[in-house]
Amino acid sequence: MTNRPLIIAPSILGADLGRIEAEAERIKASGAEWVHIDIMDGHFVPNISFGTNMVRVLRRLMGEAILDVHLMIEQPDRYAGDFIEAGADCLNVHLEARHQVARTLASIREKGCRAGLAINPATLLKHAAPLLSQCDQLLCMTVNPGFGGQPFLAEVLPKIREARELILRQNYNIDITVDGGISDATAVACMKAGANIMVSGNHLFQQADLTQAVANLRAAARSGNVSG
Repeated sequence: MTNRPLIIAPSILGADLGRIEAEAERIKASGAEWVHIDIMDGHFVPNISFGTNMVRVLRRLMGEAILDVHLMIEQPDRYAGDFIEAGADCLNVHLEARHQVARTLASIREKGCRAGLAINPATLLKHAAPLLSQCDQLLCMTVNPGFGGQPFLAEVLPKIREARELILRQNYNIDITVDGGISDATAVACMKAGANIMVSGNHLFQQADLTQAVANLRAAARSGNVSG
């Protein structure tokens, strides 16, 4: 469980990109707090998605909405400034990528952007723990990164719980994001474990009524927090 605010972040990777303006309007009307943007380079993960242009487009279309950018790329330190300049409000970089992670996180914060540390399902929390004091959010991948629509990996839940306990013990001001396979069913367990930012792509966008889909996901997550 967590006392952090619950945030629903539709992942643009699951949207109909041929209708990006209409999809942006759906998101704005849905009640979701953030928009999640997955950046993939074909090297760190075996897929290619977007670049800074997508962030600029969504910054223009989404107004004041929070843009949560997830860099699934090698050497994120080389490109972090470009994505912040394009309009990112939060920038998540991977512990497993090739860069000096502490320096990258510090640079992101220095530019006035929220710094997030992302970790893959197989990465142990102990490797991220020394860096948490430099983070605003910890992104726990609940699928192996690279493709949307993968099934949720329940074995990540104990790591989320361990992370929330550590954050509380150290009195850090950190949100925990879950990304991958998040649906009404899996959000319950994630919130119960201590996550409070729910990234969901295909599950939300494949439903005709995005507003109702966001409301259902929010209700499901909250039920996990109440049930403890």
